[in-house]
Amino acid sequence: MTQFLPPNLLALFAPRDPIPYLPPLEKLPHEKHHNQPYCGIAPYIREFEDPRDAPPPTRAETREERMERKRREKIERRQQEVETELKMWDPHNDPNAQGDAFKTLFVARVNYDTTESKLRREFEVYGPIKRIHMVYSKRSGKPRGYAFIEYEHERDMHSAYKHADGKKIDGRRVLVDVERGRTVKGWRPRRLGGGLGGTRRGGADVNIRHSGRDDTSRYDERPGPSPLPHRDRDRDRERERRERSRERDKERERRRSRSRDRRRRSRSRDKEERRRSRERSKDKDRDRKRRSSRSRERARRERERKEELRGGGGAGDMAEPSEAGDAPPDDGPPGELGPDGPDGPEEKGRDRDRERRRSHRSERERRRDRDRDRDREHKRGERGGERGREEARGGGGGGQDNGLEGLGNESRDMYMESEGGDGYLAPENGYLMEAAPE
Repeated sequence: MTQFLPPNLLALFAPRDPIPYLPPLEKLPHEKHHNQPYCGIAPYIREFEDPRDAPPPTRAETREERMERKRREKIERRQQEVETELKMWDPHNDPNAQGDAFKTLFVARVNYDTTESKLRREFEVYGPIKRIHMVYSKRSGKPRGYAFIEYEHERDMHSAYKHADGKKIDGRRVLVDVERGRTVKGWRPRRLGGGLGGTRRGGADVNIRHSGRDDTSRYDERPGPSPLPHRDRDRDRERERRERSRERDKERERRRSRSRDRRRRSRSRDKEERRRSRERSKDKDRDRKRRSSRSRERARRERERKEELRGGGGAGDMAEPSEAGDAPPDDGPPGELGPDGPDGPEEKGRDRDRERRRSHRSERERRRDRDRDRDREHKRGERGGERGREEARGGGGGGQDNGLEGLGNESRDMYMESEGGDGYLAPENGYLMEAAPE
């Protein structure tokens, strides 16, 4: 395929010329011939310097030794500076120290952003202030973090000294003390090796965080790195304060959750009560309708049974026990009938009035009336059965024994005239059943 390419493209695939062979300029190291063989240092020992004429060896300084040397030099320089400043330090002749020393309050650990007006507002609560002197750096002009407050009365200074220590101003707790430079003999500030503070002694387990009022000489020689008692008290107090705040927050949240649950339960309880009241009202309406329908059905079946018995009884002997077995009205004694008989209009009107009054009564009264009516019907049936049996015995042998002497009034009415009529009443539901074909 490539043979069909043009010559200029075929020239790109042509091989290069072979590399020509050139003889080496010199022999390789392993091919060279050494005239003198290798030897030791014995021939050159006589050329060494005499050890007696050599200088003694010098020892170099290690890194730890150099750091320790610098630290000692720094401490020595600082001691010299402190001694020089102590000779020049005189608080009684200081032009910046003005006013009465026994009315002046020293405030340290002040926030660098705190202003003089802020300090005045915070410390005027203890009494009227005469002068406030905040200390600034001479080189940078920035605040040094402490100030002197002079009160008009000494009792106000003592009140601030007692109550203002540890007060938080602009997020920092200040240290409050009296002015000891002009009131305590032999007093030296901390920058000159004195003072009461111990916040620059070492690590966090050694530094002192108290207000400088206690004597710290007893803390100079401590057996171990254990923290100070007052520092433990401050830490424990702070921890207890945080725990109390957390407990208050938890209790507040718990009360809120309880109130929410209580409201939710009360709403659900009210809703359940409304639902139950609706269901009870529906059940009452349903029971009322059912009782009214039962009473109407009972009255209808009673009328049909009485009409059937009246129509199928004729003048036979079977009608006498049924008529005699009907219960008398409530007004007359047992065994006597009313003026219009058991099916008269007065009896029907009395039943209608009784049903109307019963529908308007409460559930308890209706239940009591229903029990009373049931007992009355039972007694009426027993009286009617006894009357029928007595009449059957007194009529002699001419009466027809149909086997109904042991039944009550209702049972006898249902089973009576089963041969003479077109059907009979079933005891289960009270409906008229057809007679069996012969």
